[in-house]
Amino acid sequence: MKNLISIFAAIVLFSATASAQSGTMTTDSLRYKGNTYTYHLYRPANLPERAPLVVMFHGYGSRSKPERYGLNQVADRYGFAVCYPRGPKDFKDKSCWDVGYEFHREKGWKRDDVGFACRLVRYLQKAYSFSRKNIFATGHSNGGEMCYLLAYKRPDLFAAVAPVSGLTMEWMYRSLKAKCPVSLFEIHGTKDKTSAWEGDPTNEGGWGAYIAVPQAIGYWVAVNRCTHCEREELPLMRNKVIAHRYLGGTNGSEVWLYEVVGGGHSWADKDLDVGEHLWKFFARHITSER
Repeated sequence: MKNLISIFAAIVLFSATASAQSGTMTTDSLRYKGNTYTYHLYRPANLPERAPLVVMFHGYGSRSKPERYGLNQVADRYGFAVCYPRGPKDFKDKSCWDVGYEFHREKGWKRDDVGFACRLVRYLQKAYSFSRKNIFATGHSNGGEMCYLLAYKRPDLFAAVAPVSGLTMEWMYRSLKAKCPVSLFEIHGTKDKTSAWEGDPTNEGGWGAYIAVPQAIGYWVAVNRCTHCEREELPLMRNKVIAHRYLGGTNGSEVWLYEVVGGGHSWADKDLDVGEHLWKFFARHITSER
């Protein structure tokens, strides 16, 4: 019994020490189809080979620093790397991702950001010996739209995606077809005035027509062939958060929707520990390298 207690104490001490360690943040760039993309890469101390990688896509015109999202501390605790790419600027001088916004289409502006994301992942896998299978994507707003686009186009590379305040543009919904099941987790405020919960079929917001959040989630529930839903109210921090978890999908796939009741257009970190919940979701889809 004393030996067991000693071993348990050692594990707790190691975990506390590991969580207190600070990792390494590096900045680099990658050229792709004539565009230069910069990115930050955070690697926790003592990160093992074949560690999972989370790619975090910023919002339209965002100037937020990587630390703002709170993912580095979560990476320290659980042992994964985080990459923060920055999209080159559009004709409005805004750093962004090309997800087919109406004002981009009107000007004939187009860029292959999905292709870049895949090139970036492949480069990082080779350069840092990251996992060949456990690659995940999250993003806020415009970055959330990138997550949906990756779910449609590259479920072979990204094991799961987690948009926050993200949208499914109508053109995606009508023109693209999911290639295979992929687990997806959306966090969204019901009073979001930028990315409206109820959708925007007439393009009043100027981004282009997009479908309602519940409808977007319903699409992936059907694609994944989820069999049942579990509902839970999370411990209250500010706004009430209702977790809708659709489970029993093909090959263990699932779809989560965290409904932030009364929440606006935000990372939702005042309503829940976003990083912890994102990793809780991604960790359910870790697969063996063999």
